[in-house]
Amino acid sequence: MADLPPDHPPLLAARGLAFARNEEPVFGPLDFSVDAGEALLVQGDNGAGKTTLLRVLAGLLRADAGEISIDGRTASVALRSQAISYLGHLPALKADLSALENLDFLCGLNGRRRGQLPVNAMGIVGLSGYEDALVRQLSAGQKKRLSLARLWLAPSPLWLLDEPYANLDLDGITLVNRMVQAHLRDGGAALLTTHGAYAAPPVRTRMLVLERAA
Repeated sequence: MADLPPDHPPLLAARGLAFARNEEPVFGPLDFSVDAGEALLVQGDNGAGKTTLLRVLAGLLRADAGEISIDGRTASVALRSQAISYLGHLPALKADLSALENLDFLCGLNGRRRGQLPVNAMGIVGLSGYEDALVRQLSAGQKKRLSLARLWLAPSPLWLLDEPYANLDLDGITLVNRMVQAHLRDGGAALLTTHGAYAAPPVRTRMLVLERAA
């Protein structure tokens, strides 16, 4: 990826971002940014607000204070829907549709990365041969891989990945790292919450550590 000009805005930036639940602070105020071609690793103890932060960035929760911008523009609902793909703890799949039907449906809803097809994405994540399997018949690890295929097909430049290594074996962890590497090479960026020393892709990485509110 070619270097961006020095005055180019970050792909994602947050200024003074804060969130509270029942008037009790969860995190913030936070200032951070991530450029195209970078990953931001979000660390912190359980209850520090890692998942909540990603949900705020995705627009699923409303921040109590602060500003979020994407590529220098205020992160409106429309802009977030175009720029962000969110991988949460739940697979976000239809249990009574087949694996391939799920990907076809989501591509019709959200668009598709240029040059990529659902059946090819299933091969990339190691699910070749499971195209016609109902999602409710898949294991937790297979559902996670199918969610990764959905992520790979999405045309969004910004990935928000909440514990993407959960329910994956070592081959699955390597798969996540390779996907993040390829996404960043294409000019994307990723935010990841993780546990464990292995749980960080070998890419240009910034760190954000969240502390539990007192």
